Amino acid sequence: MRLRALLDTDALGLKLLGGEDELDRTVRGVMTTDLRDPSRYLSGGELVLSGLAWRRDPADSEPFVRILVQAGVAALAAGTAELGPVPDDLVAACARQRLPLFTVEESVAFATITEHVVRQVSGERAGDLAAVVERHRRMMTAGPAGGGPDVVLDLLGSDLDLRAWLLSPTGRLIAGPKAAGPTPAADMCSRLAAEHLASARTGRHGPHRVALGSTTYSLFPIRGGGRSARDARETALSDWLLAVEADAGEWPEERLDLLQGVTQLIAVERDRRDAARTVRRRLAQEVLELVQTGAPPAEIAARLRVAAPVLLPGLGAAPHWQVVVARVEWDDGRGEGGRIAQSLLEEILVDPRSTGPEPSDRIAVAHTDDEAVALVPLPAVSAEHDGSETETLADALLEAVREPLSAGLDGDGRLTLGVSAAVHSAEGLHGALEEARHARRVAAARPGRVCAAGHQELASHVLLLPFVPDDVRRAFTARLLDPLREYDRRHRAELIPTLEAFLDCDGSWTRCATRLHLHVNTLRYRVGRIEQLTGRDLSRLEDKLDFFLALRMS
Repeated sequence: MRLRALLDTDALGLKLLGGEDELDRTVRGVMTTDLRDPSRYLSGGELVLSGLAWRRDPADSEPFVRILVQAGVAALAAGTAELGPVPDDLVAACARQRLPLFTVEESVAFATITEHVVRQVSGERAGDLAAVVERHRRMMTAGPAGGGPDVVLDLLGSDLDLRAWLLSPTGRLIAGPKAAGPTPAADMCSRLAAEHLASARTGRHGPHRVALGSTTYSLFPIRGGGRSARDARETALSDWLLAVEADAGEWPEERLDLLQGVTQLIAVERDRRDAARTVRRRLAQEVLELVQTGAPPAEIAARLRVAAPVLLPGLGAAPHWQVVVARVEWDDGRGEGGRIAQSLLEEILVDPRSTGPEPSDRIAVAHTDDEAVALVPLPAVSAEHDGSETETLADALLEAVREPLSAGLDGDGRLTLGVSAAVHSAEGLHGALEEARHARRVAAARPGRVCAAGHQELASHVLLLPFVPDDVRRAFTARLLDPLREYDRRHRAELIPTLEAFLDCDGSWTRCATRLHLHVNTLRYRVGRIEQLTGRDLSRLEDKLDFFLALRMS
């Protein structure tokens, strides 16, 4: 279809701001992005939809437009709902680069434009997927008449003879065709997700092709239009995945285009499911703020009474609660990991054996700049039972997702989680939050890209510290810290503050140096002096824990 046809469609709410001479350009797809550099996801001919979150000052417009032009996009459509009118510098940049520029009325959702373009483009290109396009609304309908993405996957099988499955970034099966034979085993789904994440980290355009045994799969990323990740690494870790049992390298361009259209349709459904999490996220955020600010337990309990029916519909008795804390930290020290940690934690807390969106309805996750905090309800089994059998355990959380997430983080960052014990009242939530944070620090002291620790692992040290005899505590801390204190007194070297910061940054050289405003080499010198004076090795978990305990007891 041509740009002129889009402009003539009143329901799309498009207004031309520049590029009237270019309206005969052909539109071959649509992409929603707020990345500063979306080039890796562009193949040419797209109508790019953007909320302009990438623009921080006027100087950002020219590089962004140049990237789009070099990728061969058809036009740019800017939304005004979030940041207001389209800035003049963007209009001028598009005029210089001869890139048609539209503005989208505030009342029109990007999903409406995506749906229209996909329907038109798919209908023009081939008739063999016409049934999918005609019935795509069923994909977005929950209930007997719909079926969600399963309907589209069934049609891929019946109309194109393609077996395909929709997977999460952790390898959980979200949807699959009902009439396509046996479902891939959980370990196969995990391996496909791992291969996808490893390929996405390279920056190559999808689909990614991978051979597992004698079968070749083509892996297509599914990106939600409402997700505006600031970092391409976040995008890779949050993408859904369409795994097709076929070698797309042998396909003609028309069929590849059709499958790309299917991924855009599924992305609309993903946006709908993400939007459904908004209420649960807001509830978690409100509870977290109350707990962290020391609000009265009665106020927290009132908020929990509101949350319980939303997270556990039909529950008769008040549930127990657990707190799970997650943090994603990048090796280069850049980026805020709280948002991607929230997305991953929402996925990790879903039972990998379940399918569909229903299991995630019981998960409420808030996030700050640095971490994500999940409030997990645990229904009490009976009046006499303390609910402990239903507890979420740290090791079990990562059992099914460690392989794909390790592949997605390899060479870039780490994911660490801490899990509290269950509590049955508002009074216990503050302690549960601190317990989960302590457990996460213990997990961060371990090697590996993906680590978790539970409250059981704190019982041997942090929770027992008050019961250690004073003379034992004094001897333990003096043996480790007195050489450092004496050196600091004589040389003003600040080894103790350096040690505290190093442990608080989980042994990250870059983050610690940034926090202390030091060059990394200066930090390495100080840590080397600490090790020399104490005879300990701060790369060893045991020595890190000893220093951690000594600082806590001092």
